[in-house]
Amino acid sequence: MVRISVLLLALSFFGCGSIGEKSKDKVAEKTSVVKLTDDELLAIVQKQTFKYFWDYAEPNSGLARERYHPDGFYPDNDPNIVTTGGSGFGLMAIVSGISQGYITKAQGVERLNKIADFLGKADRFHGAWSHWIDGNTGKVKPFGTKDNGGDLVETSFLVAGIITVREYLKDGSEKDKAVAQKYDALWKGVDWQWYTNNKNVLYWHWSPNYDWQMNFPLEGYNECLITYVLGASSPTHAIDAKAYHEGWARSGGIVTSKTKYNIPLILKHNGAEEFGGPLFWAHYSYVGLDPNQLTDKYANYWDLNVNQVKIDYEYCVENPKKFAGYGADYWGLTASYSRNPDGSIGYNAHFPTNDVGVISPTGAISSIVYTPKESMAVIRNLYENHKDQTWGDAGFYDALSLGNNWVAKRYLAIDQGPEVVMIENYRTGLLWKLFMNAPEVKQGLVKLGFKSGKYGF
Repeated sequence: MVRISVLLLALSFFGCGSIGEKSKDKVAEKTSVVKLTDDELLAIVQKQTFKYFWDYAEPNSGLARERYHPDGFYPDNDPNIVTTGGSGFGLMAIVSGISQGYITKAQGVERLNKIADFLGKADRFHGAWSHWIDGNTGKVKPFGTKDNGGDLVETSFLVAGIITVREYLKDGSEKDKAVAQKYDALWKGVDWQWYTNNKNVLYWHWSPNYDWQMNFPLEGYNECLITYVLGASSPTHAIDAKAYHEGWARSGGIVTSKTKYNIPLILKHNGAEEFGGPLFWAHYSYVGLDPNQLTDKYANYWDLNVNQVKIDYEYCVENPKKFAGYGADYWGLTASYSRNPDGSIGYNAHFPTNDVGVISPTGAISSIVYTPKESMAVIRNLYENHKDQTWGDAGFYDALSLGNNWVAKRYLAIDQGPEVVMIENYRTGLLWKLFMNAPEVKQGLVKLGFKSGKYGF
């Protein structure tokens, strides 16, 4: 790798006319300021962010905490709360960490075994896990009054990680194979069919106390595509393809001809049809599901995601609300911690039609696979020009409003996870390869009418 060096030449001149023996001209001293290459900088970001899922994991379960506050202050949230979806990203991060050498294979497998045993004993609801789990007991921690049962979307993010781990370990040592079998059993225990409620659509929630009262059918387009892919891929409780086409794709109504900045949106983003939704919609389903050359009758999924990210980028460059700093090296609107009007920390799903002046580093970083040049510009700007404000124990902090001199010095699993995983996919493609080569996943995608030029189906 070529190391880029910036040489600063400082010339100092003293006096005029004749110069004495002891006061000869000073020749400038060369000071070399080493600038990291893109590869070196990405490696630093990936390794530091990995710490969220290793050093700062929930200690009893080994899973990902919902959030990590370096100051140790959790006003409304127990630090032992585990997030199901974020833990799926965390499983992929552990595979990445082994591959990159951040931890040994033995360390990784030990942690993965501990996690499998915890998940096997945790509360499940027709096979699905809850959104939040108590890391000490494995019992459901209600996300809301009626959201106290199975969360199929969070479960699908977890299962994508579970399948990835299985694929990574299945041909290894006897210990590896034994752990892989535990993950195989966990994935096959999810009853996707139950969550159709006997209709041609999947539902997000089911509660043993409130049944289907949450009543949230999964209709596209948003972050939930992977839920249908996994439902169709299940060898034990598969959904019919009709659920995908009539439910998710709304019998074709998911397609749009709208453009923004002359860029086609391709699919109707729920509640965000003009600009597209928060950037995590281009991340969560695609940490394992490889959109490269992936198509069905509704979309080319690479174009879909690249276009969403480019629209977000163009919006931030245009900066119609004139927020300080927005531009080619400071962009990325997605769900994260947020700045309340009084300057306190809240939470918000940021996207162009809900722009409050808060940039979430995960927005650009996790888009590195789609917009490498534009994403690197943000990473470099934050690391080189704002590191003291924006960089901490587990990578870049969750949310920034540099114009207001405001940073949420906290972390969320669902934001840090896609950063590690998508950087790995950008650098090596490892997690995409593992997930996409799972036999059931290929079968499920074919069943739904997908084609992949990259994986030959």
